[in-house]
Amino acid sequence: MLIRQLTGAAPRTPMPRGAVDSQMHMYLPGFPALPGGPGLPLGDLPTPAQYREVMAWLGLDRVIVTQGNAHQRDNASLLACLAEMGDCARGMAVISAETTEAEMTALVDGGCVGARIMDLPGGALGLAHLEAVDARAHAAGWGMAVQFDGSHLADHMPRLKALKSRWVLDHHGKFFKGITPLSAEVEMMKRLLDTGRVWYKIAGCYESSKTGGPDYADVADVTRVIAEYAPERILWGTNWPHNLAKETAEYPDDAALLDTTLGWLPSDAARHLALVDNPEAFFGLPKFTG
Repeated sequence: MLIRQLTGAAPRTPMPRGAVDSQMHMYLPGFPALPGGPGLPLGDLPTPAQYREVMAWLGLDRVIVTQGNAHQRDNASLLACLAEMGDCARGMAVISAETTEAEMTALVDGGCVGARIMDLPGGALGLAHLEAVDARAHAAGWGMAVQFDGSHLADHMPRLKALKSRWVLDHHGKFFKGITPLSAEVEMMKRLLDTGRVWYKIAGCYESSKTGGPDYADVADVTRVIAEYAPERILWGTNWPHNLAKETAEYPDDAALLDTTLGWLPSDAARHLALVDNPEAFFGLPKFTG
């Protein structure tokens, strides 16, 4: 059985006004899982109402809702969740070369600001669609979230460097083979950041860490190097509702995870960039005035 913690002791890390959660998923009743995806999350459906409790607990003001793999290429659930959340939320949708202009208009009107590529089991669109999605995203002024096994980063470098859209390397790069600050892949990530079109997302460290929690030391070591190198290119997210967790005992404490991962950034100024300024730039959000 899985029961999610939705509130608790506040994080130790001071959260700036306008803080953005740049990576999470949410769901509403009435939208079943589609073939090809991983199925809906276990336990109670992680709804917008549940997530609002988490926002209040952690001190978050804004959120980017990423299309869940359970719904594959059907963005209806995402749009319904964005409507439920209101102006504090924007969305990352799944689009392809076949997405019509009418569909793109509906996505923009519904609050979508980007597209996702997920080249791992259960993903709706993999790297085979990278250039086609890039073309659509660039034409719309959108960003892209690109997720794949970073162990193959060298193989994809020419294609990644050629992308026209701004894009973020998702989930710490997901180097499933494991890397260190001295690995060649770290230098490759720096070269991508140097293009001015690439960001690096801190989210879901537990999905690729070999050393495990609570410190996730291997992912932490690499993230510290990247964050020091390009603090203006870091995004951060909760990865709520932690869909890999199968039972309550392994469900993360979101406040503790926030403190751990934001602690990898070198200063309060760098945390403000990752939580406010960088997501405003990447997702095209208005300056926070709330």
